[in-house]
Amino acid sequence: MTATIDQVPEAHTVLPDAALRLTGVTKWFGKESGSPVLDGIDLAVAPGQFVCLLGASGCGKSTLLNLVAGLDPVSSGTIELTGGHAALMFQESALFPWLTAEANVELALRLRGLGKSERRAEAARLLRLVRLDGAARKRAHELSGGMRQRVALARALAQKADVLLMDEPFAALDAITRDVLHGELTTLWQETGVTVLFVTHNVREAVRLGQRVVLLSSRPGRVVHEWRVDIPQPRRIEDTNVAELAVEITAELHKEISRHG
Repeated sequence: MTATIDQVPEAHTVLPDAALRLTGVTKWFGKESGSPVLDGIDLAVAPGQFVCLLGASGCGKSTLLNLVAGLDPVSSGTIELTGGHAALMFQESALFPWLTAEANVELALRLRGLGKSERRAEAARLLRLVRLDGAARKRAHELSGGMRQRVALARALAQKADVLLMDEPFAALDAITRDVLHGELTTLWQETGVTVLFVTHNVREAVRLGQRVVLLSSRPGRVVHEWRVDIPQPRRIEDTNVAELAVEITAELHKEISRHG
């Protein structure tokens, strides 16, 4: 029920209608560092696909998301987004604490130029989508960690981007809350058809969520392996097939960490 493939150099050319395409993307933070953070990244993500990025700490996973989001320029190579822009969701919810959940979502809608009545209706729809319609008037301190991340997800979706970038959004949550949000994110992804590029250091989380799992080498970050996950959704993190593939991926991750010392 799972298939494993090695990443091949021409893999980024086989998706002519890719929602996101990285070609030869390299990033330096000062030449004196000795080596780039990212080196020649080739990656294509089809519209509506869910791709998880794995790698050791410091391999450039978050840097790659920042480049795609336009928060930092590439040193060389190209990034193409057919939808025009991507929305970035961080590990921390980064909500404005003096605003309600509804107002936090409306802020993104205001930036899109929506009028007051349109903002109110769309914010309500998005909060329903993330199962928070009853918490619209609550402020961040009144929400649990999982609820704050749902608001952050609704705010990201409010940007109406075709590509959703998620930088370890559940890493700070307890295991039960994380498991619940895995299921909710999978449902939301299936309902909306949004393209997702999801960064995590948790191998089982990657197999639980992704259609593809892409492994980056330790610094400099390069695409070294890719797995296509053919396990039907809904999946559970404790499923035998998920665990077996996670063991295989973890072995490759350990090899990369050992290879780079």
